[in-house]
Amino acid sequence: MAFDSFSAFIAMEGHGPYVWSCYAVFFIFLAGMMIWSVRRHRSVIEACRRRLAQQDATQGKDARPKPKPQATFTRVEVSQD
Repeated sequence: MAFDSFSAFIAMEGHGPYVWSCYAVFFIFLAGMMIWSVRRHRSVIEACRRRLAQQDATQGKDARPKPKPQATFTRVEVSQD
């Protein structure tokens, strides 16, 4: 679809207000979702930091959880009596 002028493109044969309002709502929603996502990410990270600081305060700074021992492959002798 080709338009004769820029104003004809904006008007879109009478459908312009609907089309451009849909674009506006979409971009406002997209920006809102991006802002919400960034704020939510920051709040989750901050909550994790607070929880870690609280655990460090209750357990002491040097008390870190011990790593689990690695799996060992020890041969077990099974007798068949």
